[in-house]
Amino acid sequence: MSVPGLPMSVPGAGLPARVRIHEVGARDGLQNEKSAVPTEVKAEFIRRLADAGLTTVEATSFVHPKWVPQLADAEQLFPQLADLEDVHLPVLVPNERGLDRAHELGATRIAVFGSATETFAQRNLNRTVAESLAMFEPVVARARAERMHVRGYLSMCFGDPWEGPVPVHQVVRVAKALLDLGCDELSLGDTIGVATPGHVQALLAQLNEEGVGTDRIGVHFHDTYGQALSNTLAALQHGVTTVDASAGGLGGCPYAKSATGNLATEDLVWMLDGLGIETGVDLGKLTATSVWMAEQLGRPSPSRTVRALSHKE
Repeated sequence: MSVPGLPMSVPGAGLPARVRIHEVGARDGLQNEKSAVPTEVKAEFIRRLADAGLTTVEATSFVHPKWVPQLADAEQLFPQLADLEDVHLPVLVPNERGLDRAHELGATRIAVFGSATETFAQRNLNRTVAESLAMFEPVVARARAERMHVRGYLSMCFGDPWEGPVPVHQVVRVAKALLDLGCDELSLGDTIGVATPGHVQALLAQLNEEGVGTDRIGVHFHDTYGQALSNTLAALQHGVTTVDASAGGLGGCPYAKSATGNLATEDLVWMLDGLGIETGVDLGKLTATSVWMAEQLGRPSPSRTVRALSHKE
């Protein structure tokens, strides 16, 4: 139930004036859906997200359909978004063939997806960490030569379901390696949602000490233990201004069963609005979009804010 004037804006000390939300609902949010989502529904979802004020919407992934069947329609989907000129539409590419496919369709922003742990690297990419970095090297080099923006995802930054706690120095080493390849920005992923605020700030501080500026870092939290917003606030207090989120809290990870939904974009916007931090996002339109998408998927949204704002007496 929407109450006019809420949340009341009470700015917090030492926080950024504006945050860029990197919306991942259309790619990360939908990739693990068992039932095929029609291409037209995906396109409409992205259009509604853009209309709500999101300026970065991750559109799809150019992986082999065998691995992520839900995103097998990338070639059909991406051209339908060509008129969204004021919205960045990054796409995930795993290798040079994926880059070829993305480039042929006019993509200008790509992302590669690495792992901070060996076990997940093997399960996700069937390679060691070193081998996956070697695979990304020509992809990033070619993308940069084509003047594409390159994002590097780094998963399992705070814990791994097979290896347990992941040492901060191990994460920093792989993070720096991704940036050294030429990635423009890095997204730190809490893939199974085990991070806590102190751990978040410790990793960010160590990255800074190793020469990685906060301006090149984004954060990507899952809400498995209900810590996503507190971890986001810890990152904001450290100066991070890019936060990944998924409309309606959609998503998980097909290669780590303990990875539950992403941080819901609505829950993030509610908190940021309350802190007086600008996002450019219309919370009402965003909520309506997630309600619509939940109807397409045949189940209610897990987002607390969506549930609260869409409740009818």
